[in-house]
Amino acid sequence: MDPLCSVRKIGGELVGIRVMLVEDHVIVREGLKALLASEQDIEIVGEAGNFAEALQVTAQTRPEVVVLDLRLPGKSGMEVCRALKEAFPDIKVVILSMYDEEETVIRALKSGATGYVLKKAGVAELLKAIRAVHSGEAYLDSTIARRVVEGLQKGLPLNRGSETDPELTPREEEILRLVAEGLTNQEIARKLFISVKTVQAHRANLMKKLGVHDRVDLVKYALRKGLLHLEKED
Repeated sequence: MDPLCSVRKIGGELVGIRVMLVEDHVIVREGLKALLASEQDIEIVGEAGNFAEALQVTAQTRPEVVVLDLRLPGKSGMEVCRALKEAFPDIKVVILSMYDEEETVIRALKSGATGYVLKKAGVAELLKAIRAVHSGEAYLDSTIARRVVEGLQKGLPLNRGSETDPELTPREEEILRLVAEGLTNQEIARKLFISVKTVQAHRANLMKKLGVHDRVDLVKYALRKGLLHLEKED
């Protein structure tokens, strides 16, 4: 995704993605702030270190994307995420955490997060997540995507589906597989040599046809149908 696509002009001024940081360690927060603010399409509008501050600062600054640590004093990051989504439904939450267990990731997604990045992944991965969720996509970094898929795979029978499953076109199956593997709309468009709008249309049709509402459910369906195969790591 071209970062310049996220830069907008409001009242004659260039404005980037409005981002708030929720992290209780001041040194870590200051480091993140410095790294993210150096990007021309990112504007840090607020900071918080706990549940109460997160809600208060969000109400005051109205960020578009919140970068949220799961480990906070008092109430957890999960609770912060749920409260933010309840109070501000349009806000996008990217979890930045050291926890990589699939159960934790899935709980975060169910709490309302639309992105999940490991702290060890680096700032480039976080920037990619911020830009992706701001454009309306879900984002899991590659390590997290693998763990989620493996976790789901352990608890699902891998069969070819039932006779009552809706029939998908070859293109729909291809896009379903790529979505489940964690590719963004832009990456799918480039891989298949089609427009982003076409990918979005296929995804919308898939959601409607399968009766699902998020990427986690798409992953489950792809696994059950045998459309997703995990390669063994070396």
